[in-house]
Amino acid sequence: MDRTTPASAAMSAIGRRGLFPEVEPFDSGWLSVGGKHEIYYEECGSPLGKPAVVLHGGPGGAINTTMRRFFDPARWRVLLFDQRACGKSRPNASLEDNTTWGLIEDIERLRRRQGVEKWTVFGGSWGSTLALAYAVCHPERVESLILRGVFLLTERELRWFYQDGASMIFPDAWERFAAPIPPAERGDMIGAYHARLTHPDPRIQARAAAAWSQWEGDTISLRGPEARPAKFNETDFAVAFARIECHFFINRGFFPEDGWILKNAAKISNIPGWIVQGRFDVVTPLEAAWSLSKAWPAARFEVIWDAGHASTEPGIIDALVRATDQALAL
Repeated sequence: MDRTTPASAAMSAIGRRGLFPEVEPFDSGWLSVGGKHEIYYEECGSPLGKPAVVLHGGPGGAINTTMRRFFDPARWRVLLFDQRACGKSRPNASLEDNTTWGLIEDIERLRRRQGVEKWTVFGGSWGSTLALAYAVCHPERVESLILRGVFLLTERELRWFYQDGASMIFPDAWERFAAPIPPAERGDMIGAYHARLTHPDPRIQARAAAAWSQWEGDTISLRGPEARPAKFNETDFAVAFARIECHFFINRGFFPEDGWILKNAAKISNIPGWIVQGRFDVVTPLEAAWSLSKAWPAARFEVIWDAGHASTEPGIIDALVRATDQALAL
């Protein structure tokens, strides 16, 4: 197979793989990671299976039951966790001591606690950013990488989605996103939202969080707003999601320089990997995945021609399930 494989829309649902059946965790709990933070984790599948860790998106998202189902539960041992201040982790929505480097150390804490030597790292969107950053820092602990909707957290990507780019494709949704921000402040939407999402008045935070979360929800899927995850409409989720995401973005991922991941791609060059990218992904456009594939020759790159950003689109599910099956052979 060629390293870059476009998946034809003509395949539609015929021959495509679906998710594995529902599975319940065999272990779960909270792990103190220093300071005020405790992260929630769970393990699914077989205790004797091949180890993998799942990194959710955002920053500010949370794990969900669907994420368990990309892996054959009879052959994988899958660890999932809510990143700092996300989901069931405590305290909720906290920005204190919440950086990329802290999250990377949390992954290592979990790996050591669970007695794992090396594992497959699975992540989409921001989860792909965190997976790549973790692999750059700890390549000896990564057996393989399975990435979806690649996001390198560059200035170019942030401007595309939060300033000028996606707004031209979704002017109706952009109008709703811009509504809480006075025209005089719209030259820096991330900065304007950050001021409101960190405002001491919870009502101001909630309004900004609802608009921020709706913008992502409206653009996430090729199937339209009806495919937006219900959690985006929940106030508690929206506040944590928007606050943490904006916190990471105004700090440019806490990376020392723009383009840090690609500049360090040589450190992951020998790690086997899979890159799955929707052709019509507006949230994290194809350019980032394309650039990563050029810098990482060990990765298989598959473009799904009838998909956007969401992990639940049929072509994305198919490619990710095939990837986890193929990774079992390593």
